[in-house]
Amino acid sequence: MRLKRLRRRRGGVIDRRGGFGGGLRGAGVPVSVGGGISIVAIVVIALILGAMWLFGGGGGGLGDVLDDFEGAGPASGDGGAQVDPDDRMGQFVDAVLDDVQVTWSNMFRRAGLNYESTNVVLFDGQTSSGCGAASSSTGPFYCPADRLIYLDTDFFRVLEQRFGAPGDFAQAYVIAHEVGHHVQNLLGTEAAVRREMRENRDIANELSVRLELQADCFAGVWGRAAQSQGVLQPGDIEEGLRAASAIGDDRILGRRADRDSFTHGTAEQRSTWLRTGIQIGNPDACDTFSIPYSEL
Repeated sequence: MRLKRLRRRRGGVIDRRGGFGGGLRGAGVPVSVGGGISIVAIVVIALILGAMWLFGGGGGGLGDVLDDFEGAGPASGDGGAQVDPDDRMGQFVDAVLDDVQVTWSNMFRRAGLNYESTNVVLFDGQTSSGCGAASSSTGPFYCPADRLIYLDTDFFRVLEQRFGAPGDFAQAYVIAHEVGHHVQNLLGTEAAVRREMRENRDIANELSVRLELQADCFAGVWGRAAQSQGVLQPGDIEEGLRAASAIGDDRILGRRADRDSFTHGTAEQRSTWLRTGIQIGNPDACDTFSIPYSEL
C-alpha cells in the first residue's frame, strides 16, 4: 500500500497500550459485531434495504461518490489521542482508519446523511469497553454500546504467523471490516439484527453470518476507493482476500465443524463478499440479507 496517498483527518486513535486505561470493567464477553429467510426476518431485510436505498436511490448515488476524492478536508477531532510519530503501527492504524472514514463520510454526505466518526482503541493484553472486558483473545471487535473499535495490534502478528495472511492490506482489511460494523450501527442495521437474534434464536447464527459478510463487503467498498486513489499496489487485493479466507469459520473451527455453528461465515463466503465490494465498489451490492442462506 502507498500509505502517503491515504487521506488524513485529525484524531482517530485512543492509545491504551503500555497499561494505560487497561483496567477491566465487567465480566461480559464483548458482543463482536466482528437457508432461506424466515418471515420474522422480513423486518430486518426491509430496514436494511431501506437504508441502502437512501444511498443508491436517485442522483448522486454511492457509485458516483467513489469518484469524489477531493475536498474531503480535515475532520474535527474525535477525542482520540495522537499516536507517537515514531510509532509505525499506531500511525498505520490511524492512517487507514482516517481514509476509511473519509470514504464513508463522503458517501453519507452525498446521500444526505450525517456520518459520525468512530475511534480505534489500541491496547495490549486487556482493557475495558462498553461491551465488557476486552482481551487479546477476543480479537478485534466493534462495540455498538460505545461506538468504538478495539484492537490489540498483536492480532496482526497472529494473522500473519498463525493464519498465514501477512501484508499491510490484510491488516487494513481488518480495520475496514470493523468500520463496516460501525456503518451498520449508524444505519440501524446492527440493532435490528441483534433484536431479531434475541427474539428468534433459531436463526441467530444465520443472521450473525449475514451481518459479518456485509461488513466484509463494506470493507471491500473502501478497498475499491483506495484502489481508485492509487493507494493499492500489486498483490494488495490478494493479501486482503487471503486474510478474509484465513479467518473463515471453517478454517478456525475445522472444515468438519457444523455449519449451523458458524457466526462469521466460511472462508469462501468471506473472501467472496470482500471481493464483491472491491469489484463493484457500491454498498448497494452488499445486501447479504435478501439472498437465501444456502446461496451466500
